[in-house]
Amino acid sequence: MAPIASIEYFRVPPRWLFVKITDSLGHTGWGEASLEGHTQAVEGCLDAYRDRYMGWDADEIEHIWQTTWRLGFYRGGPVFMSALAGIDIALWDLKARKMNVPLYQLLGGKVRNKLKVYAWIGGDRPDDVAAQAQVPPGLNPSLSLTHLHSSARKAQGFTTIKMNATSDLGWLDSPSALLPAVERLRAVKALGMDAGIDFHGRVHKPMAKQLAFALAPHCPLFIEEPLLSEHITGIAALAAQTTIPIALGERLHSRWDVRPFLEAGAVDILQPDIAHVGGVSELRRIAAMAEAYDVAVAPHCPLGPVALAACVQVMAATPNFAIQEMSLGIHYNVGGADLTSYVRDPGVWEVREGYIALMEGVGLGIEVDEREVRERAVGAEAWVSLGFGMGGPGGEVREW
Repeated sequence: MAPIASIEYFRVPPRWLFVKITDSLGHTGWGEASLEGHTQAVEGCLDAYRDRYMGWDADEIEHIWQTTWRLGFYRGGPVFMSALAGIDIALWDLKARKMNVPLYQLLGGKVRNKLKVYAWIGGDRPDDVAAQAQVPPGLNPSLSLTHLHSSARKAQGFTTIKMNATSDLGWLDSPSALLPAVERLRAVKALGMDAGIDFHGRVHKPMAKQLAFALAPHCPLFIEEPLLSEHITGIAALAAQTTIPIALGERLHSRWDVRPFLEAGAVDILQPDIAHVGGVSELRRIAAMAEAYDVAVAPHCPLGPVALAACVQVMAATPNFAIQEMSLGIHYNVGGADLTSYVRDPGVWEVREGYIALMEGVGLGIEVDEREVRERAVGAEAWVSLGFGMGGPGGEVREW
């Protein structure tokens, strides 16, 4: 037995929340509890969990997970489950490091040596591309920027990208607002790349079916969150109408949240976020549940290197894994911080022909640069999503 001696958390740029756990023998593990736009709420949970779990056996990961889930009466949701994720991931990392093995060895061993990955192009609005100033005269800015940014990703080694389908939309908008999404998809496909199209829950039911129909001839890899996850009946109906695979899951926070989507046949590609579903322990259970319904898993992860490393470890041992999101160069990574920050071995994120190699190191397979974490945590502000604000023509709030 090695009691937990300390639980620390670090708010760092651009919008990440790391957790470090140390046991009484000096073994350490790192986790990530990032919840975009709700950092302070998660920190409050972590304060409570720190008070509760000091002195508990660091090896009893499942007991700590079940205690957190069951003894609080209120359970689930993004805040509780993100805080639990930070604790859970750190405990798995600590245990694997203590045993001097990669984390995936504690999950039954690997089933693959490399993982297919994708990166983002564009921003919250699809035309928000950093290369805007480079548009040649006379060319459609949207298509030129999509081509430039996709080409840059291809040069980095990616064969697949993801982009937002539209900017903010009204509940019933002009069909012409959907046409640029089709043209951007065509521009990416012309480069020989695949593209996932993220509806981001901002496309409402009257528009979503039109957009899916328009995109289908151009074969997107998937459409993501075609409707908000609370509209399971509408998503199931759309899934029955289109041949495009339906992807969702970032706003589902446990296997109990996931189950009705599987039972309704509403999802083809499940996208749980390891930092929002309670960590390694719950992600592996969700993946196993999805396998029973012949549903692929493609973890959501526009977050930091600790969360991504944890995803990689679990997916290395997951038969129904499909593709992994990476935040390398994502539009949120500003102020000099990116996926390669806070780690001593950024080369683990090198992409070759659309894949990253499975890390060989112990634990999460990365070495966190604790000095950089502590230095950049000083005075770090919580990231706040501005969304689209009062984006509608009448000043109404629209979905981000």
